[in-house]
Amino acid sequence: MTFLKRLAAAFALPAVLFAPVPAAAGVGDLLVAPTRIVLNGSRGAEIVLSNIGDEVATYRISVELRRMKEDGSLEDVASANEREQTARSMILYAPRRVTIAPNEPQTIRIAARAPQGLPDGEYRAHLLFRAVPPPRPVTAPKEVKGIAFELIPIYGVTIPVVIRMGNLQAKVGIANVQLTDQGGKPAVALDLTRAGDRSVFGDVRVFKPGIKDPIAVQRGVAVYTEIGTRRVVIPVNPDFAGAAAGPVTVDFVETSEAGPVSLAETKTVLR
Repeated sequence: MTFLKRLAAAFALPAVLFAPVPAAAGVGDLLVAPTRIVLNGSRGAEIVLSNIGDEVATYRISVELRRMKEDGSLEDVASANEREQTARSMILYAPRRVTIAPNEPQTIRIAARAPQGLPDGEYRAHLLFRAVPPPRPVTAPKEVKGIAFELIPIYGVTIPVVIRMGNLQAKVGIANVQLTDQGGKPAVALDLTRAGDRSVFGDVRVFKPGIKDPIAVQRGVAVYTEIGTRRVVIPVNPDFAGAAAGPVTVDFVETSEAGPVSLAETKTVLR
């Protein structure tokens, strides 16, 4: 079966589950939606690229590997382990290079093909959408004394692709909640812990008694399977900066197909 036929077969199955918030990520003149894909087994999904610039743009799509650190940042993988190699080999997508007119969308189809006998678990790679600089006309070189450089920025957007095989579970905890300072402004720092065989993705919210809206919220917080604890620092809403100290309730709400699901909650006193 050819690559395109395998990809088409994947789209004959039910649609993928993906987190709708945040809806799009962008850099330069490129918007990508959704910003996170979860493939359950061999189900397929679609990613929409939008060129919001004024000129025709070309983008190259590739599969990359990233690892999360405890501060939530992602680092390139220099030497892939067996699970990462498997994740990269499972992902099928097309097309791999697109040229998009201004204010036009382009759909990328993506699916996963699990090898025979693959153990249940979560596998993750990242799709990189990188701008390809347009060709430049050849011009006569200018006379330059010494060494000269011309820097041409190349923009790119990366989104995670999570592949889940089997009935996977995760347990989340919230610990070490404290009031801290971030750039001279109050913030809430905490440790988000994860145990189990899958990652989690959701919103961390801080509530004060008698106040309906959260005084601090961080959306789209992921804790991937390579770490058990992620440190999160959330700026306090300026409207509630003076009332941050005292009793609070902190929760972590995950986005699911059935709606928001609370995975963890703790009550503490900020000092």
